[in-house]
Amino acid sequence: MIPAANRSESWLKRIKPYTERLSDIPELVVEGKLTRMVGLTLEAEGCRAAIGSLCLVESKSGKKIGAEVVGFSGGHVFLMPTGSTQGLEPGCRVIPLGKKSLAKVGFSLLGRVLDGAGNALDDKGPLKTDATISLSGKTINPLSRKPIRDTLDVGVRVINSIFAVGRGQRMGLFAGTGVGKSVLLGMMTKFTRADVVVVGLIGERGREVNEFVLKILGEEGMKRSVVVASPADDSPLMRVHGAMLATSIAEYFRDQGLDVLLLMDSLTRYAQAHREIALAIDEPPATKGYPPSVFAKLPHLVERAGNGDEGGGSITAFYTVLAEGDDNNDPIADAARGVLDGHIVLSRSLAESGHFPAIDIEASISRVMSDIAEVKQIELSRELRRLYSLYQQNKDLISVGAYQAGSDPRIDEAIAKNAAIATFLQQDMNEAVDISRSLAELEALLGGAV
Repeated sequence: MIPAANRSESWLKRIKPYTERLSDIPELVVEGKLTRMVGLTLEAEGCRAAIGSLCLVESKSGKKIGAEVVGFSGGHVFLMPTGSTQGLEPGCRVIPLGKKSLAKVGFSLLGRVLDGAGNALDDKGPLKTDATISLSGKTINPLSRKPIRDTLDVGVRVINSIFAVGRGQRMGLFAGTGVGKSVLLGMMTKFTRADVVVVGLIGERGREVNEFVLKILGEEGMKRSVVVASPADDSPLMRVHGAMLATSIAEYFRDQGLDVLLLMDSLTRYAQAHREIALAIDEPPATKGYPPSVFAKLPHLVERAGNGDEGGGSITAFYTVLAEGDDNNDPIADAARGVLDGHIVLSRSLAESGHFPAIDIEASISRVMSDIAEVKQIELSRELRRLYSLYQQNKDLISVGAYQAGSDPRIDEAIAKNAAIATFLQQDMNEAVDISRSLAELEALLGGAV
């Protein structure tokens, strides 16, 4: 008989091989069945799956589509499909896959065009990636982020001179439809000095994808670029994943010590895709149809860009924001302004008058300019803003001849330099103007005096 003192020790030795073997067995997969579909949302009962995990929905005919868990209530799980739901019916099997969406990354992505799921859209063969990372990214301690110290040359005269952009800054391009957001974004794609360019075309017209790749990037530009395209006809989940995938790819290259330019067109379509998902699972709308969760998702995406740790790379990000009805106080535009490091506003009236890029210098701002630009540049930019604003305030009086020359020396100066300022603020879309040239022309315009 085993003594009492040694009984527990002997027992543990006997069961140890079995406990080690049991630890290798994965958690049992609990399948469910499809019970309801409302709009784009699938509802299943009987299955156990965590928020954000993937499932496979299999119809009786053998068709299989992917879906992601976006919510649950009681014993029911809400799923958002990633593909077409044609052919699904009540009773279809819902099989939890026990994993979350991942982003496949690597230097082999350079020169490729991907969809929101990370699959190749071009005809350049299968993708060969080096690693997989989380689609939702990782949180960076704000105290460990490298400060924004260096100026980034974007090749656009008015931005380089009046709104200095720092390496690692997050900027917004605010405008209504058809005012030139995509064209200005394309200029910065070609002219900005960055190691890697990641472009996210989210929720826009499908024809723009090919135009962007062929006309704007071209063969040379594509060599250092990755394009993620999830057009308007994709499911809302794919549009959300497209934005997250573009950001994950940019994070990967930043972690390799490279300077990345991230261009996303548009942040508004990303928010609208989240709105579709939230409303489909009965989240109550709050502001102009947008549920509260949408405003929590915006900073989560935007904060992933920026500088990494000291000694690491950077992500300089430009997000286009659609001001619906030319209303720059639209809920998404207002929320985006609060989480970005500056905004460039495009004016419809300037665009209609043939002024390109149609940047409203009175309504635009770069919040890091005072930290990265020299004092002389800051003073010259303020002087140009002052002259431009003074002319605009008195434009009606000047136009009808009500203003008498000599009444106000400041207005006289604004009138004298108005034509030269208008020329300075315009630029051909195929012309690149670097920082040194931009500042030299600004100084020549104002005579070097403040």
